[in-house]
Amino acid sequence: MPRHTASRLKSVLFAASLALSASLSATLAGPSLAADDLKTAIFAGGCFWCVESDFDHVNGVVETISGYSGGTTTRNVTYENHTAAKHLEVVKITYDSSKVSYDELLDVFWRSVDPTDAGGQFCDRGHSYTTAIYTLNDKQAKIAKASKEALDKAGTLGKPIATEIAPAGPFFAAETYHQDYYNKNPVRYRYYRFACGRDKTIERLWGDQAHRGIEK
Repeated sequence: MPRHTASRLKSVLFAASLALSASLSATLAGPSLAADDLKTAIFAGGCFWCVESDFDHVNGVVETISGYSGGTTTRNVTYENHTAAKHLEVVKITYDSSKVSYDELLDVFWRSVDPTDAGGQFCDRGHSYTTAIYTLNDKQAKIAKASKEALDKAGTLGKPIATEIAPAGPFFAAETYHQDYYNKNPVRYRYYRFACGRDKTIERLWGDQAHRGIEK
């Protein structure tokens, strides 16, 4: 075979190989997300390790980021100083709205915390561990307030709902070691969650509604 023919054949085969590889990768990855379908929610539910873990197991959630929000400081917010600046531990949730709605995320949120506790969550006490829903637009605010009112009216928990609903302020991502903590340190995480009584309290409060929507 002439040298130029062999070279051309190699180029054709190489291009075909790249195309096949790209096609196979796209097939394995599944359909790409439309940008318009990606939405954001910000919830505070006590320890952000636990909130992150819970929402990572909700169908339609694309990404969770632990962080701080709701306080007065707007620069250099860290784990060491967020409490003094009145920030809460929060989780920013990116979700595919074609798979899960904001209403459904709220339904999961309520049933994964104790929304009647105004002093913290479970063994974690203090303002930085209280619950909150930080809304990113008027639509979210309307939905969140209606959801809270319906829960209060139902009287399921026997106490008023203490969870704050407020417009979202600046969000500050927590340190790298806090992100995905439940996967990085599974033994420590499970011990903390058990010792803090989080699941036991939620199950006592919510009964068969506890952890609704969370796939474990």
